[in-house]
Amino acid sequence: MSNNNLKLYFVMRSKVIGGSDPLAVLEGALKGGVTCFQLREKGPDALSGAKLEEFAIQCKSLCKEYGVPFIISGDVDLAVKVGADGIHLEQEEIDFSRVREKLGQNMSLGVSVHTASEAFAAADAGASYIEIGPLFESKEKVNRPTAKLELIREVAFQLPGLPIVGCGGITERKMGSVIRAGASCVAVSSVITDAENPEEAARQLKGQVLLSLTGVEM
Repeated sequence: MSNNNLKLYFVMRSKVIGGSDPLAVLEGALKGGVTCFQLREKGPDALSGAKLEEFAIQCKSLCKEYGVPFIISGDVDLAVKVGADGIHLEQEEIDFSRVREKLGQNMSLGVSVHTASEAFAAADAGASYIEIGPLFESKEKVNRPTAKLELIREVAFQLPGLPIVGCGGITERKMGSVIRAGASCVAVSSVITDAENPEEAARQLKGQVLLSLTGVEM
């Protein structure tokens, strides 16, 4: 996956706080300019089976309409079955090298890492990008050790060709520090899903990311 697809990475599940229609939220985010979308369907009330497959297909259809890559978190079989653009995995989920063999070279492989050694292992296994976080307090990722911005700097220096996604509690005001550290993209969730107007929230975030990537700060 190129850095062009990794600027504003939106992560969402089927249940949105406040009871909003998740597909409406996703379409608003797509209209607002998110450049990649990940379906992260986890938790006690997560969809499964045919309902999850149906929802994934609906998400994929929306993403295709707006020309945005559709990524599924954790479920390799589902990603392959619905023809997702890629899969994202946590460290504990599976053998990354075996996943790359199953996906082939056309589907992207994202891997969450928390140390430099994990980043190097993911790169060796054929990861298309790595995600580092959580960087700040985040209600989506609780009970996780906080990754420092210094880790992004170290990995960006050691692996200059590998796109880095910063995640975890990133707001519009914090994006600049993440990009300056060496990330090519920021991942967000509740800052869009909880917004009164997801489209406008995504548009403002996208603008700040682009400014940060050019070295301009608001």
